[in-house]
Amino acid sequence: MVIHAFRVSVASTIATALAWFLVSAPVAGQEGGAGGAAGFRAAPIAGCPQISRLFWPCAEAKAATFNPARNPDGTPNMNGAWSPVTANGSQNIEDFAGDAFLGRQISIIVDPPDGKVPYLPQWADKRQDNWDHYIDPIGSCYFTGVPRQVYGPRGQAFIQAPGLFAIVSEFAHQYRTIPTDNSPHIGDSLRLYMGDSRGHWEGNTLVVDTTNLTDRTWLSISGHFHSEALHVTERFTLIDPDVILYETTLVDPKVFRQPWTMAMPLVRFEKGHEVWEEPCFESDHDLPFLLMEHKLWLGLNPPR
Repeated sequence: MVIHAFRVSVASTIATALAWFLVSAPVAGQEGGAGGAAGFRAAPIAGCPQISRLFWPCAEAKAATFNPARNPDGTPNMNGAWSPVTANGSQNIEDFAGDAFLGRQISIIVDPPDGKVPYLPQWADKRQDNWDHYIDPIGSCYFTGVPRQVYGPRGQAFIQAPGLFAIVSEFAHQYRTIPTDNSPHIGDSLRLYMGDSRGHWEGNTLVVDTTNLTDRTWLSISGHFHSEALHVTERFTLIDPDVILYETTLVDPKVFRQPWTMAMPLVRFEKGHEVWEEPCFESDHDLPFLLMEHKLWLGLNPPR
């Protein structure tokens, strides 16, 4: 009995420690550590407060007057490596005081104004159940899904070409190739971890519409979830040469009471920064220990 209790304790500790390891790589301008003030910056970002609910209106005003550098095809030039410096590696997306493993977080949700995910009443306790009993899918090296790719750990490279916008992640070899040529979405019967993304330009803003998602991804390490009905709209807008206003609205009538929106800055990494491929699964030796106490997340209605 003593040995069994020790092993369960080890499994629980490893599960939480792995969550911290996944997001603990330092990024430009980020402060703090576990239980500290990670996800916060003392200085303004592009002259705007760093907290999402304050950054959002300030950044929208700056975007209205900023004239970005352009690619040869006339689209705003967003090529480069970018970091979601206030998102804390997607440990949480709501207000969180921090604990021994996960850092403090101020909500990155700007609508509704209370900064909380508007789950339907029947799903109110599911996030906590996920944290208590399941492994975050990225903890077992599954893709982040959308929109978490943008504000998840490690940072992203944006690569542009005529009719195309690509997001290449350091985490787990994942990427999205987003046509911007007005091509239609794929058929609704197909479900993909990263969904099917299609983009178009509205002035200086890249608007990306993503459908065909699966329910096997989370929105944070803390267990925020969605169904396969999730529909995501993302907006990328330069507000100065080194800062992008990122906004994403999520619609999922199966689990959310209403559409809701997150907003945050994406800050350009230092000159010369390269986004490398991380061999996530190839170097993972912890899964047997994680499975002592937690289960793999296979969606809201897992196969039997």
